[in-house]
Amino acid sequence: MKITPQKLYEILNNRFGNLDWWPMDGKYHKKNGSDQRFEVIIGAILTQNTAWSNVEKAISSLKSQKVLDINSINKISIKELQKLIKSSGFFNQKAERLKNLALFFIQNYQGNLDNFFKKDINDVRNELLSLNGVGPETADSIILYAGSLPIFVVDAYTRRICERLPMNTEISYEAIQNYFEKELAKNYTKDGLIKIYNNLHAMIVILGKNYCKKNPKCKECPLDKYCNYYKNLIQ
Repeated sequence: MKITPQKLYEILNNRFGNLDWWPMDGKYHKKNGSDQRFEVIIGAILTQNTAWSNVEKAISSLKSQKVLDINSINKISIKELQKLIKSSGFFNQKAERLKNLALFFIQNYQGNLDNFFKKDINDVRNELLSLNGVGPETADSIILYAGSLPIFVVDAYTRRICERLPMNTEISYEAIQNYFEKELAKNYTKDGLIKIYNNLHAMIVILGKNYCKKNPKCKECPLDKYCNYYKNLIQ
């Protein structure tokens, strides 16, 4: 039985509800006069190839030194930044990427994220993808969660789920993204899509981490009756 992105959303939302992702510390940024959207951008870099729990430790270290804004990341020494984000893994590469991002925003947008995100979404995406260490998933996470612009983020969990169900799409990043966006756009406005993309991606992450794992817990999964992978297991 084929399942559509809309049906997938309804099933997962019934199980998990609104997950209100991406987490940001609004109180910290209000107190320090910083832009909380840059915390999302930092998190999108730090979460590459690591668990979110490790990212949280790194962000806490940055907060403890009040280095959670564009200008502070730009000014801090690379060695000090590496120490602060060590818990996230690959900290040498990630420190360099964060420094490059901060410099990019300062040189091109005076450190003002409003100036960056008010551009056409395709221009925003192309500029992000031109930066070292920013691939499609990272770029799209920044666009959706920091920029509040309608784009569907595809990760390894999404590809796994699309393959196992299966869904009516090829398994490449672009094919899955195009399929979800085309199908969901039939049912929601632009503002509605931002909320749907946000929560759907968060729910897929929860599903992939806890149920549709490499060694899946199919009997507990809310998609069990739609999943060919599970049907093949029990035959």
